[in-house]
Amino acid sequence: MNRKLEQYMEDHSSPEDPVLEDLYRQTHIRFLNPNMVSGHLLGKFLELISLMIRPGNILEIGTFTGYSAICLSKGLKAGGKLITIELNDELTSFAHSFFTRAGADTKITQLTGRAQDIIPGLDLMFDLVFIDGDKREYVEYYKLIIDKVKPGGFILVDNVLWGGKVLEKETSDPQAIGIINFNNFIRNEIIIDYIIIPIRDGLMMIHKKGK
Repeated sequence: MNRKLEQYMEDHSSPEDPVLEDLYRQTHIRFLNPNMVSGHLLGKFLELISLMIRPGNILEIGTFTGYSAICLSKGLKAGGKLITIELNDELTSFAHSFFTRAGADTKITQLTGRAQDIIPGLDLMFDLVFIDGDKREYVEYYKLIIDKVKPGGFILVDNVLWGGKVLEKETSDPQAIGIINFNNFIRNEIIIDYIIIPIRDGLMMIHKKGK
């Protein structure tokens, strides 16, 4: 997106939470690939979606430094829980420190390891799932969680445009290939409705049919 247009959108959206603003800044100072952090526009969108749904249980695949988890947790029902899974254990304490600062630490459960190993052992049904892990594994994540999403529930999937690489007929980028495979896979699913929203790097919203 044109940076000036993106800045206009930020200027005409609710201000960024000061804790999230510092989280964003610290992520860029301290970590490699800081662009993986959700940021203001996507974060606010996730927050508002969560507030609309008022989920009891949220699952997040890919914590990184915790920005999106904090945003999603703001819409939880009283007594609700967000479970977030991150492969890199070096990020755990950093993310938790910001969960605490945001007053969300009692609502968020951090799990470390491969989502493929953890998800089968989760004895919960989810109202909302946010997928933002390894793009090569998106189809695997979806297959693991779809039966754990309540009928009428939602799945949000980040980075589904992957910088426009989804338009390339031939690409050697394994992450782009993973995204392309996922987007094509979703087209054949009959139990969902879905749309790609051109916010940030493309966000797919999936609704599981039923009540």
